[in-house]
Amino acid sequence: MIALITGASSGLGREFAYILSEMGYDLILVARRKTRLETLKKDLKTNVDIITMDLASTFNCVKLHNQIKKENIDIVINNAGFGMVGNFTKTKLEREMDMIDLNIKALHTLTKLFLADMKKNNKGYLLNVASSAAFMPGPLMATYYATKSYVYNLTMAISEELRHDKSNVYIGCLCPGPVNTEFNKVAKVEFSVKALESDYVAKYAIKKMFKKKKVIIPGLNIKLAHIGSKIIPLRFLLPSVYKIQKEKLK
Repeated sequence: MIALITGASSGLGREFAYILSEMGYDLILVARRKTRLETLKKDLKTNVDIITMDLASTFNCVKLHNQIKKENIDIVINNAGFGMVGNFTKTKLEREMDMIDLNIKALHTLTKLFLADMKKNNKGYLLNVASSAAFMPGPLMATYYATKSYVYNLTMAISEELRHDKSNVYIGCLCPGPVNTEFNKVAKVEFSVKALESDYVAKYAIKKMFKKKKVIIPGLNIKLAHIGSKIIPLRFLLPSVYKIQKEKLK
């Protein structure tokens, strides 16, 4: 049994690696930081291949698939991604394009390539890591929220296609709220609500993935917020989200 995890050098990616290794899965771990991957490899119980690669490049995503497609991957976890906070007119365009390349284009490419392999074998699990940000617009984190909405909607559409095809392949979307990871440091935010621990979120996600839950939302507060986002009119929702995002700014 083999699992591929992107963004595996820290945070949720690292926790996914620990959990799946404990379950007996051999791992292929992908991230940019080789030293961190090597350190993680020493802590894991199963066979681990590390691949140092910047997945913001579509060329690299295709290269990765070509490199490991013969391994018959059982699980793919698309976890690589980052966020950024600030007024849309003031945030750096180059950084936003990098975010779109990683959060959207890389995930889209890897999902398409590995899902085709899984459909051919009629088995496999593919988990896309989105965010509770996927459920609404996000003033002051506009681009990040939009990328996660793309991930969520793409995943749900594919899931319905698989259902109509009567495929045994699973695809699902993890949509956590605040999690204690390096994401906060990269995005330069501080959360106004208590963040969940990354090991808890990862364990919850794996458990629900194997139960083939399409939308995985850890934490009662975020589940309630998701329900609220469906029933509260947008003209009331947007000012509330803006206020929450404003409080995150350091």
